[in-house]
Amino acid sequence: MKRFALILSLALMAAAWTGCSSTSSLNSDPNSNAQPAVFVTGEDAPVSSVVAFNITIDKITLNNSSSSATVLSTPTAVDFGRLVGLRSLLGFNTVAPGTYTSATITFEPSAPAPAVDYVNVQTTPPSLGTATGVLSSSTVTVSFPQGEPMVVGSNGLAGLHMDFDLRDSLAIDGSGNLIISNGQIEVTPVVTIMAVSASDELGQITEFGGNVVSMGATSFVIQGPYGFQETIDVNANTQFNGSNSLSSLTVDSIVAVEGTVQADGSILASSVELITTDKAFISGRILAVNPGPVVTMFVGEEVGASAVYPVDSVQTIDLSQVSNYDICFIDNWFTDELFSANSLVVGQRILVAGVVASGSFTPDMVSLRRQGVIGSLVANSVNIVAGNQGSFQMQNDALMSYAAGGPFTVDTVNKTQFLNINGLSGLQSAGSANLVARGLVFYDLNTQKPVVWAHLVGVVQ
Repeated sequence: MKRFALILSLALMAAAWTGCSSTSSLNSDPNSNAQPAVFVTGEDAPVSSVVAFNITIDKITLNNSSSSATVLSTPTAVDFGRLVGLRSLLGFNTVAPGTYTSATITFEPSAPAPAVDYVNVQTTPPSLGTATGVLSSSTVTVSFPQGEPMVVGSNGLAGLHMDFDLRDSLAIDGSGNLIISNGQIEVTPVVTIMAVSASDELGQITEFGGNVVSMGATSFVIQGPYGFQETIDVNANTQFNGSNSLSSLTVDSIVAVEGTVQADGSILASSVELITTDKAFISGRILAVNPGPVVTMFVGEEVGASAVYPVDSVQTIDLSQVSNYDICFIDNWFTDELFSANSLVVGQRILVAGVVASGSFTPDMVSLRRQGVIGSLVANSVNIVAGNQGSFQMQNDALMSYAAGGPFTVDTVNKTQFLNINGLSGLQSAGSANLVARGLVFYDLNTQKPVVWAHLVGVVQ
């Protein structure tokens, strides 16, 4: 146990100084574009059993007493169930200068209708349930917080942060179970919005990835997860995983990016991870692990593998021939100590890269990905070693609590970010507060249970 804790502590410190950080020191220049613009980011306040909530945003409009401005006009399909503790870029548009007090968001009710995928842990292995969302209203107007409107200057860049609150949007009974009737569930969209700057914590892009479609001298373009292409700029401060650099990237490489939105709509990357040069991958959460290893997983994303493994399906993947394992943005001597074929565990979010040929998918690499976990704080479980270095326990995340057989442990270090709470000392008196933790899920060889090391811990308000 001590050896695992030492290695884990080293990994935490290394990751805090490398790419797994959502806070960038690279700020965009608000005066670099003659036209004012607004970017849109999204994330989710989740439900523990929901692994995917797909909904299409048809339009987002900013409003004030005399005018309106459209910031998203292209229908954009978003899986808010994946954005648990993660933040992605949803859109970018030029707008007229002004002070805006609300936003109107229009969702697509039927073509396609919202779709919910949820995990049933009462079966062995856990199985996937699906339901079609029925919108009580396809349009919602949300006010910015009192005294904090969105101000768009004559040549500036502003951000709209959107949080889709699944916990209050989905029909749920008193025990936290989804209320599903005839394969349908009522959806009453509850959304909170906030004006942010590109350099704010809530303005940072912490989850944007896809395949490279073109290369430039100081940039590259990727096909993102929401149907649009995005230019990624790099500079001397951009960190690459391992020994990689811009020259390591090739067309069709699979990459993940963190960074800051710039005034022209591009992302200035603080970190770039070259995941694989393969042309296909699937990713999602592990539902079961069998000898081999052979994993049963929920496929929440795919590139180049849809003909074999469609999105939002449960698949069994034989990983017995895979020897290449890596960890999000970590590529050094202790990678194998923390993540390998022997340390897969239910609840982990993984990416499996490979080659599709003759109608089959052959995996050749597994990467442990960042994810959000949710649940309630276990009272009196906070252990403080020094400052914010320590641990606490959470429960009620469906897959994590299932894998742990109850509460699961979350480890923190002094560089762990805390939102809406004063660090571990604040958690000591927080009772059974609802929490979201963002980080990596590891397998503890001593307890044979999952353990989370957290880059961010937030109280869900």
